[in-house]
Amino acid sequence: MLTLVVRGLPAAATESGVHDLFATYGKVFGMKVNQDFFTGQLRGFATVDMEGHEARAAIAGLNGKDFLGKTIYVDVDKGVKGKRGRR
Repeated sequence: MLTLVVRGLPAAATESGVHDLFATYGKVFGMKVNQDFFTGQLRGFATVDMEGHEARAAIAGLNGKDFLGKTIYVDVDKGVKGKRGRR
């Protein structure tokens, strides 16, 4: 299972539209689309959980491509680097 980070989503996009976009490459197990609390519009990024080979196919097919008039960028989520835990 890989978590993908999607950046550059247009504000006009919908959660179902993003799901359908990635579903063409395989089963989407989970997705979190960040939306503005007041307007409900997308904030430009999302995370998508997919199987490894399907996620790699989605990266190859969607990274740098046009989606609703904006270029989207898709990559594997590497987590936050350099963050230390509390004591």
